[in-house]
Amino acid sequence: MTHAEALRAEIARAARSLGAPDDVTPHLERPRDPAFGDWATNVAMTLTKTLGKKPRDIAEAVIAAMDLASVGATSAEIAGAGFINFRLDPGFQAQGLLAILANPERWGRSNAGQGRKACVEFVSANPTGPLHVGHGRQAALGDAISELLEVTGWDVDREFYYNDGGVQIANLARSVQARVRELNGAALEIPEGGYHGEYIREIAVNYVAQHPHDREGTDLNALRVFAVAALRHEQDLDLQAFGVKFDTYYLESSLYEDGRVAKTVAALEASGHTYEEEGALFLRTTTFGDDKDRVMRKSAAKGGDFTYFVPDVAYHVTKWERGYTRAVNVQGADHHSTITRVRAGLQALGIGIPEGYPDYVLHQMVTVTRGGEEVKISKRAGSYVTVRDLIDEVGRDAVRYFFLMRKGDSQLVFDVDLAKSQSEENPVYYIQMAHARMCGIFRVGEIDATTITGQGVDLGVLAEPAEVELVKALLDFPSTVAGAAATCEPHRVASWLLETARLAHLWYHKHHVLGEPEAITQARLVLARASQLGIAAGLRTLGLTAPERM
Repeated sequence: MTHAEALRAEIARAARSLGAPDDVTPHLERPRDPAFGDWATNVAMTLTKTLGKKPRDIAEAVIAAMDLASVGATSAEIAGAGFINFRLDPGFQAQGLLAILANPERWGRSNAGQGRKACVEFVSANPTGPLHVGHGRQAALGDAISELLEVTGWDVDREFYYNDGGVQIANLARSVQARVRELNGAALEIPEGGYHGEYIREIAVNYVAQHPHDREGTDLNALRVFAVAALRHEQDLDLQAFGVKFDTYYLESSLYEDGRVAKTVAALEASGHTYEEEGALFLRTTTFGDDKDRVMRKSAAKGGDFTYFVPDVAYHVTKWERGYTRAVNVQGADHHSTITRVRAGLQALGIGIPEGYPDYVLHQMVTVTRGGEEVKISKRAGSYVTVRDLIDEVGRDAVRYFFLMRKGDSQLVFDVDLAKSQSEENPVYYIQMAHARMCGIFRVGEIDATTITGQGVDLGVLAEPAEVELVKALLDFPSTVAGAAATCEPHRVASWLLETARLAHLWYHKHHVLGEPEAITQARLVLARASQLGIAAGLRTLGLTAPERM
């Protein structure tokens, strides 16, 4: 149990002794200004109706009922309408560092997921070209969310869902066909909606080399199969460069081939939530919060095809049937309209899916700049910047962190010059330098860092403000991870890393570790080791490296 958990439990015990319900769960937060203390709770205000008293009176009673010393609190003060601010003994708080040193690989981990199955679907790009920077942001988000769920006890599968048929793939095949014919001297005629990048010409050259019997490109199906395979391989190389691996690749075409789409439509019709109008089949999505009912199958006059959200519903039925009690979809902001429809389809089927299934994490697109100007094209892709372009130029760590440092639904400007700079303005460099500096302390002192256990060390001497704040930040990592996993928000960990690095740099510049009185040196070695391990844990969670030298 962490010190925060112990404090929360003691507040709850005191509140119950005053008549609060057994399930009372006090909320704790760090005051914005450290001058107000180490922890604050609004529990008194939340119990006003239950206890029938004024918040400040409840706060006084809670404090009086608490055993402050048992949780290391040196004082409890009432502020404002009834907030309670607690101050903890610095030495008592610093004892929490021992947990980091004792089991660094487990630091920040929990069993909140209890081994339940979760599916995180991300990237899911149709095989029509190299991955662009939007896919890169999605890959970083999806991989980090998967890691967050794994470290909080979920059994996670990373899934890539893509369509290997349809209009886009047909245009891809015709685009390659046009390039094949160009190789034979014909004028280049890329079809409307086709693809113009240099990679299409490369596919055409390789196709002709491997299919000498079809040098004119007349076998459109063979061209399609070859192009899809080539671009799936290309995308796998992009993902490999980014350090992302998938457990499952799921084809949209399989939903039709095994009859899942037809089966899902039949089940929806049987549910009583569909109706026909002017020859089209509608789903009553308004029953489940949509602003209007949605067409499932177009009228015969319009082709009689299923609309795009129908296979999406069928696909998510497979997720539920495969045992995923939690499903997270990381997609671009242009998918916003699909959320209500897919959830409505699942709820209409009545298969026990909760209202919020699946979770959606929508992200805005990325603007890449260099020298203050937007970069819009790639040599290979032609019309857009690829994720491999960025990785080749600034490195995997910088790309990952920059994609994760803002909440997904916020616009992101990727400044190439900043990402390449070795300065305090570059957050990746700044964070990794903090880790390297902590490592450097042991290197300079010729001390084996793994021998630092903290046992028998008086951590009460870590009383300088810079030390106290750094200790608090390090101990906040488990709750940061838990919150980021619950909300699918990796940027919380990115922000924690940046703030903890700032505090580590501040402490490093203000206070010496080596050459001080023995008691101080030993305590500060513990703090340096905990900082090294704590920052490394944060970097690892986001898929970043923790260099020992910079």
